[in-house]
Amino acid sequence: MFWHHKRALYSDGVIDLAPLELEPPMRSLGFGEYYDYEIRPAGRRRQAGQISLRLGESAGIYYFGHIGYHVDPPYRGRHWALRACRLLEPLLRQCGAASVVITCDPDNLPSKKTIEALGAVLERTVDVPENLQRQWGLSPRKCRYIWRITPSGR
Repeated sequence: MFWHHKRALYSDGVIDLAPLELEPPMRSLGFGEYYDYEIRPAGRRRQAGQISLRLGESAGIYYFGHIGYHVDPPYRGRHWALRACRLLEPLLRQCGAASVVITCDPDNLPSKKTIEALGAVLERTVDVPENLQRQWGLSPRKCRYIWRITPSGR
C-alpha cells in the first residue's frame, strides 16, 4: 500500500523538510508506506536535496534501505543529510519504527560518515544480485547500517 497524506513541514532552523509528491515507486520494489521530502535551506523554497522514508520489508528495502537521501553538490559538506535524518525521528516514532536500515555504496565515505554520526551500526556489506543491479540501477555492493530509534523521552 502506498500512502501519501498532508504532512507538516519539519524544521530545525537550518534546514526544512517540505513534503514532496513524487510518482509512486515501482510496485516491484515492494515499498509499503513512503514519505518523500525536499531538503531546503530554512525558510527558503530552493531545493537542496531530497530524503525518502520507505516502510515495510522487501528486497527493495533490503538493498535501498528504509531511508534514502541525497544533497545537491552546492549544499554538501554542511551535514544536511544528517540533519534531515534526525528530523525524521518523530515520524519514525509515530510509525512505530524501532530501527531502520540505511544503505550506501562501500566507497561513499561522506554517506558512511553521515550514517555513523546518527549512531547507526554496520550490519554487513552485501552483494547486490545482478538482476537487481540491472533492474534498479544499483551498485554491485551495499553497506547495510541499522539505526535504532530511541523511544521519545529516553
